[in-house]
This record gives sequence, C-alpha cells and structure tokens, in this order.
Amino acid sequence: MKLQKTVIAVALLAALSACSNDDDTNQGDKGFNLTIAHINDTHSNFDPVKSSFTMGKDGEVVFNEFGGYPRLLEAANEIKEETSQPLLFLHGGDAWQGTAYFKLNEGTANADLLSQMGLDAMALGNHEFDLDTSKLASFIDNVNFPLLANNMDAGFDSALSGSKNLKPYQLFAFDGATKRKINEVSEANDNEQIVAVVGVVLEDMPTIATGTGDVKFENEIAFTQVTVTALKAQGVNKIVVLSHIGNARDIALAEGTTDIDVIVGGHSHTLLGDFTDLGHGDNGVYAQLVKQKDEVGQTCIVQAGQYAQAIGKVDVKFDSEGELLSCAGQNTLLTNEEFYRDGKREESDLLTGADHEKVESFIDETALIDDVDENNDMRVHIDATYKPALEEAYGEVVANAPQEINHERRPGDAGTDKHGSDVAPLIAEGMVYWANQADVNSVIGKKVQIGLVGAGGVRTDIASGEFREGHASLELLPFSNYLSVLTINGEVLTDLLTSTIDATLPVGSHAGKFPYVGGMRYTFTEEVKNTSGNISSIDINTGTESEPRWEPISGNTDYVVIVNNYNASGNDGWNALGDAQLQATDRIDLVKTATGYKAYKVDHLTYNSTENTYSVVYADNAPSCDDNGTDICNTDALSFIDYAEEKVVLEQSPFESTTVNYKD
Repeated sequence: MKLQKTVIAVALLAALSACSNDDDTNQGDKGFNLTIAHINDTHSNFDPVKSSFTMGKDGEVVFNEFGGYPRLLEAANEIKEETSQPLLFLHGGDAWQGTAYFKLNEGTANADLLSQMGLDAMALGNHEFDLDTSKLASFIDNVNFPLLANNMDAGFDSALSGSKNLKPYQLFAFDGATKRKINEVSEANDNEQIVAVVGVVLEDMPTIATGTGDVKFENEIAFTQVTVTALKAQGVNKIVVLSHIGNARDIALAEGTTDIDVIVGGHSHTLLGDFTDLGHGDNGVYAQLVKQKDEVGQTCIVQAGQYAQAIGKVDVKFDSEGELLSCAGQNTLLTNEEFYRDGKREESDLLTGADHEKVESFIDETALIDDVDENNDMRVHIDATYKPALEEAYGEVVANAPQEINHERRPGDAGTDKHGSDVAPLIAEGMVYWANQADVNSVIGKKVQIGLVGAGGVRTDIASGEFREGHASLELLPFSNYLSVLTINGEVLTDLLTSTIDATLPVGSHAGKFPYVGGMRYTFTEEVKNTSGNISSIDINTGTESEPRWEPISGNTDYVVIVNNYNASGNDGWNALGDAQLQATDRIDLVKTATGYKAYKVDHLTYNSTENTYSVVYADNAPSCDDNGTDICNTDALSFIDYAEEKVVLEQSPFESTTVNYKD
C-alpha cells in the first residue's frame, strides 16, 4: 500500500489546521496526539465490490474492484505500521447483512474475520439486530473487541443482559503509543493518558430493526451527554464517540452536547470527502468541525462510506488540558490492480502495458485512492472456509446483464444523476410483473398497478455477466421479506413519497427510506434546500413497461400497490402506509408454500406512540417465517428472479420513474 502520499497530505492538513505549536508531543503536559483509523457499514463484504472510477473530472472510466475484508485488513495494518503515535482502529457498526456470506453463516463468519482485524471497538448497528438477540449475543461474546452502546439498556433482555463484552463505553490508557483497555479511570497509571470511546446507537431502533427483543433504546443526545459529563467528572478529557446514527444526526449530536471531541460515524454510508474527480461525488467535509452546544468547543466528525471499500484516517491533536486543537485526515478508496475499459470485464477489455501504467500513475498521484494488496492469510482463510458453500448456494443462471446496473440510495449520491438508482426501479417493476402472473394473481384477486421499493432494501448493484438466483436472494434482496398487496388512494401515495423524500434531504441523512417505484413515475421538486419539497408531477403507467402510456394520478382514486412487508408496516419512516391501515385494510401478505402461493389477510395495524412502531393484526394466522416455519417468505427475491428469467437480458428501465430536482 502506497500510504506515504496519504501521510504527507494529512500532515499538511494538520499543519494548516493546527492551533498549537508544532513541538507538541505526547509527553508530559505538552498535549496528546491520536490517530484514528476507521471503517463502517462493511455489511459482510468479505470479497471486493465490483466498481469503477474516473481518472479526473472528464477522464476515462476505469472498471475495477474496491475493498473487501482482506484489503481492509492490509490497509489497516499499513496505517498501524506507519503511525508512531497513539492509535485506535474503530468500526462504526453494521458489519452484518449485505452478502451471501451473512445469509449462509449469520454472525459467525463476521465474528471470525472481524476478530482478525485488530479492531479496538465497534458500535452496534441496526443490522446487528436483524436476527434475534440470542444470535447477536453469540456474536458479541465471540469477538475480541467490545461492542459499544451507551444509550441502550439490555438489562431486560435475557440473551444480552449477561454479556460482559457489551458496554456503554471503553477506556483506553496510553503510555506513549502503547495502549491497554481499562474498565475504571482508577486503573490508569500516572504516566498514562486516557481516551474514552463512547458508543451511540439509534434511539428509534425498533422502527428500523426487527430483532430488538426486550432491549430499550434511549435519546441519543441526552443519554450521551450524561455519559460524557460523568466521564469528564472522573478526569477523562479526551472523548471519542463511536456512533451508528448517520452523518446528519452526528452533526445534531455534536451541536446538542458539549465535550465530545471526535465522532466516528456510520449508518448513512457517507464517504466523506470530495471524490468528484474519481466519479464518486462530493459527499461533504471529512473531519468537519462542528460547534458544540456551548458555542465554544468543537467536535470533529468523520465517516468512511460503505461495503468495506474505503478506510478513514484522522489525526487528532489535543492540548495538555484535553482541548481539541485540530483534526485532519481523509478517506481512501482501496482498489485492486486489475483494470478494465468496459464493465463486462472480458479478457479483451483488460488494460495492459502502457494503458495499465497510465492508471497506476493516476492512482499514485491521487490522494483519495490507493492500490492495496489483499492480506493473503485472510484471503486464503475466506476461500477455504466460506467460499465453497457460497458458490454452491447461487443456483441457476436466470438472466444476463450486458452492462453493470448501478444502485445508489438517493439521486445525486456518489455522482449519480437526478434519477438515482437504476436497480431499484427494476425491482419495483419486477414486483408488479410477478403479482400479475396468473398463479400469483389468482391468489391476490385483483390487478396490481404500482410497485414501491425502499432504497435501503436493495443491497447491491447488478454486475455485468450472468445473473443467478442467489444474486437476488442472497445479495440483492437478502432480508427474506414477503410482499404485501394493498389498496391506497393517490393522496396517501403522494404523502408517502413526499414524507420519505423530505426525510432524506438533510446533508448526511440516512437515505434507506428513499422511495423508488414501478408502474408509475414521479417528479419531486425541492423547495427549501435540504429540508422539504413537493411532488410536482405523478403519473401511472396504463400501458406496458416497453410501451408506457401515462395518466395523472388522482388524489381520490384508489390504486393497488405491492411493497415488501417491512415498509408496508410503516417501518423506516414509511408512516404514511402504516397510518393508512390503522382502522382497516384490504392488505394481504404473500408467501410461497410447497403447493403454491398463499395469502395471509391483514385486518388492521396498531400503533405504539411511545416507541413509534406499528404492529400487524392478521384476520386469522400470521405467516410462519421462522426457522421452523412452513412458508417460504422471501417473495421479494422470488419476484425478481421470475422477472429476470422472463426478461432474459437485464437492462435498466426504458423510462425514468424517479426524478428529483434539487434546489440550487
């Protein structure tokens, strides 16, 4: 790894931003310097992610691979070897879910590999609650670093209450660059400097995660302030928050508290920094300094993207009283060294000779990207232990994608245009197609007109080449959601689109709730920058996908929509759908059985205002989707498999269904 360029760049930034003398060291009363390496939202991407980058704003596109656990490990080891001052290596949460590795191994494979990373601590992400608290407890107890969450009470949950490795915070005592974990301030020696790492998790976790058990979640700002104040009272004057609440809420946390020096974040998948020259957008300031509640102190905020593609490194300088003097650093995208001129990645497209050297030279001269070898021991271990079952699980080839089809959660993210994801609209169209097949439609009893998809439910791009069953069920749509069909009017539909998009407008906000559609199209126009807007046009397709015929949607007219049961039940901010079913609903939830499709009728939903959660009340029985159940419940993935098989060739939709006009 050629990290020297990064070290030089960071040193220059630190020199420019520093407010103290250059001779400050970690000795005696002359201050304290700390390096933090960090990752977040790795989502079981043990293997590299197929991707691309541009060589300059108007440069050619190069198709490559980013990251993967072995490459992350090698990058982290290089940072550790090149750093002579105190260092922490932190994970901002959401190691779980995302690939077939998790579907097949659940938390055990992540526990194995993350324990080889040399992490110092990890925040609990919402996807760590995707199974149940017993499986989460097993993961927590089998990793060699603490899981942190100060605003969470697991005392009433039988599985998690006894875990000694689940903590509100972890103290680290440094003697020079040598560190050790301590449980109490009194355990530190006189010559040691103490750094506290405090975990913060989503206060509204039950509205996002399905396996929270009897865990209670508390206010992010209020509880964290209490914890930080208590640590300060004990003499701890260097405090790092390790959070999984999203960049926008990290900023709010910094503005609503005092005495937090650094926030290392996750959840919003924000690759902070200006990656425009690489074709990955300007995603906000890395190491942003935010004024604290007292308008005196400042908090430094960082986050490192998603899917194990990048690593962040920030250098933080404190004075002798623990006051933050400066923070500077960057994220670095970690690429392999095999480059193609086309997304098909055929042998004839491989860049060799002078063409390859041109790319290597660009990488050498560009600070935000680096070519990094994989850690060989971890790669061998993954390939021997986990890869064979993965390959077997992918099943039959159902279609072929001539070109890579891109998924981004929000239009404009990572350099995308105002239409955003090209994958999510295909999934929405696929749901409509599937619902109107004879064997499915006979169970539904009515024609489905509109498909709705939350961006966070879609986990990957569609790579060029063969598309197999497992690409849908293990990677693209891995949550095993069943599909719900219900009738809503145009007013509810418009409210749903407006409210969910509004929630994604603040800079750094979590965009998993962003709505994509099939069988219709809409345009959203932002009116108040980063705050709100309205649906300026909305039409239903009364023709076909290949030959659309558009008619305006009416607020008083009823429409039959299909959506996965998670969003249909008002989760992740889709409250408009939840509220529409509180009195009564014609909703049916669709699963597959050994003999065909089966519908479970929903009578209505109930709402818990304390936890902001909805519950489904079925007319008779609920789907049996647990380990001992008889239902095959991943009809979201099954619908796309059927759609892909019918299409044969997977390409982006012939029309744009989603348009967002952002305010200048």
